[in-house]
Amino acid sequence: MSSLQKIETGNFAPRRWVLCPPDSIGLVSWNIDRGLQLKGIIDFLASAKADLVLLQEADLNARRTHHLDVTREIARSLQMNYVFAREFQELTQGSRASPAYHGQATLSRWPLTNLRIIRFQRQSNFWRPHWFLPDISPFQERIGGRMALVSDASIGAKTLVTYNLHLESKGDDALRLSQLDEVIGDSRRNAANAPIVLAGDFNLDVSRGEAATALRRAQFQDAFSNQHMKTTPAHFFLDRGEVIDWIFTRGPIRPSQPKVHRSVSASDHFPLSITLEFT
Repeated sequence: MSSLQKIETGNFAPRRWVLCPPDSIGLVSWNIDRGLQLKGIIDFLASAKADLVLLQEADLNARRTHHLDVTREIARSLQMNYVFAREFQELTQGSRASPAYHGQATLSRWPLTNLRIIRFQRQSNFWRPHWFLPDISPFQERIGGRMALVSDASIGAKTLVTYNLHLESKGDDALRLSQLDEVIGDSRRNAANAPIVLAGDFNLDVSRGEAATALRRAQFQDAFSNQHMKTTPAHFFLDRGEVIDWIFTRGPIRPSQPKVHRSVSASDHFPLSITLEFT
């Protein structure tokens, strides 16, 4: 569907002259669970004072989030520029005349350019509409597919390439690995010395196995190396949380001060933050 290829943009960051680009910036990556707890999300991001924010599962015109443009509301509150790409059309959250979506958003205090969507070739059939399911919210029937949102943040004379990922939650690790491989393959189109951030909800522990090997071979550095903490809260006795949200870097940047903000309860994922130092 052509509507799913649309990338929406907005500019709320005040214009400024940059005589000396910063040596470091703050970055947050967070699956915000549609934006259901919007005030809590904005409050945390305002306190984090990040220069670059990568969000997954942001709603647009969905009934469950009061038909708000969640990304625009966050960007306006934080005075940041933003881009938003549609992952799925949520069939039970809107109407034909007024469709609802959710997807990935990248916010920046700097201009965002060279916007692209990588719609993964392999997808799960789990979300597709089925004739035998009633058209009600619990079944989450959708049109679309998992993706990565690619954008360049122009930080003075420096350009930082960002890959904002959301890998499939329904399916096996082989499916998620194939989606990750597409992103890694795409990253090779950038110059060898280009600073790159690859972050988001991987729905996968990539600290070991084939995923870890693929990332290491592509020279991506785990920003949370040897400091892994569960990025989702425990819900039931047998669900003690998982490590499925990640930030990786490559090129002339060094991640420092990694933190999983486990005291933040505004989503079913915890936000991750790091400082990126340009080298």
